[in-house]
Amino acid sequence: MHPNPAFRQTPRDTNLGFARTRGFGTLCVNGDSGPMLAHVPFLVSEDGTEVHLHLVRSNPIARALSQDLQAVVSVSGPDGYISPDWYGADDQVPTWNYVAVHLRGVLSPMPDTALRDVLDRLSADFEARLAPKPPWLSDKMSADALARMMRMIQPVRLQIGAVDGTWKLGQNKPDAARIGAAAAVLGGVGHELTELAALMQAADGS
Repeated sequence: MHPNPAFRQTPRDTNLGFARTRGFGTLCVNGDSGPMLAHVPFLVSEDGTEVHLHLVRSNPIARALSQDLQAVVSVSGPDGYISPDWYGADDQVPTWNYVAVHLRGVLSPMPDTALRDVLDRLSADFEARLAPKPPWLSDKMSADALARMMRMIQPVRLQIGAVDGTWKLGQNKPDAARIGAAAAVLGGVGHELTELAALMQAADGS
């Protein structure tokens, strides 16, 4: 997380809502030979206390879950390069604006009996966003195919201990400089630049 407190003022519920909406992130744990990462879809529980996901059993993180592990789910949002020319002010330097949220806590395996529920809730969440398409349901799979797939997957829970968010949107710049950069970033380099520009327009450093 960025150390500047100007970028760290977003409330916990807003950060959790951002992570819940994104629904995809990087799970990070420390292993015996160094950091281990997995890119995973996930659900944030309604009360904001847990993250539910699943891992292929052959994943090194899943194999390490014979004991609970300290872990982080890193969730990235829109990001983009900011040219100093866009501020309309002297003595500025290049930077990168972005949104990121870290969900930190204890990772543990869930019982196999929880797997079908985790899978169905995950698919239901994302399928609902595709409306009016009729939702895909696991019931559409044959019992044998579903059983084979489920044997390869481990349901996992992250008990959330801390929620950290960085919303680096130019809040430390004068309003005119930030808004000028927001207009220019639309033609710049990065990801989801329209959303990034809107967030920069709305950011307030006061």
